[in-house]
Amino acid sequence: MNASAPILFFDSGVGGLSVLGPTRALLPNAPIVYAADSAGFPYGTKSEAELAERVPALLVKLAERFRPRLIVIACNTASTIALDHARAVIDVPVVGTVPAIKPAAELSRSRVIGVLGTEATVRQPYVDDLAARFAGDCALVRHGSPHLVNLAEAKLAGREIALDEVRAAIQPMVDAGPEMDVMVLACTHFPLLGAEISAAFPSIRQVDGAAGIARRIAFLTRGQEWPSSPPAGIAVFTAPPPAGLGQALAHFGLREIKLLGDEAD
Repeated sequence: MNASAPILFFDSGVGGLSVLGPTRALLPNAPIVYAADSAGFPYGTKSEAELAERVPALLVKLAERFRPRLIVIACNTASTIALDHARAVIDVPVVGTVPAIKPAAELSRSRVIGVLGTEATVRQPYVDDLAARFAGDCALVRHGSPHLVNLAEAKLAGREIALDEVRAAIQPMVDAGPEMDVMVLACTHFPLLGAEISAAFPSIRQVDGAAGIARRIAFLTRGQEWPSSPPAGIAVFTAPPPAGLGQALAHFGLREIKLLGDEAD
C-alpha cells in the first residue's frame, strides 16, 4: 500500500466531518480526502432509487481520481440505501455508517429510544432489522428532521444556531416518547449539533456511531504505511461549497478545497 494513498470520506455535505474527527484522532498521519456531494444535497429527501444510482457512480469517479486505500460512506442515508451497490462496483474496502441502535439499547433504562435521522434513513428496513436484533424489548420512536441537517450545515458555515430552532426540530420525537432516555443520532450531521441538542434536552443521552466507525477504519488499515507527518487534507465538492466553510474545514485538517472534475488541480 502506497503511504500517500488516502482514506476517502463521502457525504452529501459536512456531516461526515463528525466521523472524520475521531478517525484523525486514531490515525493522525493518514492522508484524507473528504468528498461532499453538494450538488446532490440533501440526501434525506431523495428517493431510494435515485441514491442507489447516484452514490455508487460518484464513488467510482472519486476512486478513479484519488485512488484511496479505503472509502467511508460517512452518511447514514447513503449507507442504508447504497452501501451494497457501492461495494459491488468498487475494488477497495467500503465502510458504511448505520444507526447506533445496539449501544443505545445497552444504555437505555426506560427502554424508550429515539432514532433521530433523515426522513429517508428512519423509514429504511435496515432500521427495522437493527431494532429487532438489538432492541427487541425497546420502543423505538423515529423522527426525520431535514431542518436539523440544514442547521448543521449552517453552523459549520459560521452561522450562530438558535437553541429554539434545535429544540423545535426534535420536540415532536420527544413528545411521542416522553419516557425516552437515549436518542440515536442517526445522521452524521447531528453530532455537529451535539452541544445544542444537549442544552435543549439535557436529560436525554445521545449516541452515535462515529467512534466505532473510526475503530473499524483503524482495524482495516492496520499494518499499512502512512506518511511520517500529517499531510494537508483535501475537501472536494461536486458544486461550489457554501461561503464561510473554510474555517471549519481547516479545523478538521482539510486545507485544500477542490471541485470534482476541476482539471486545474
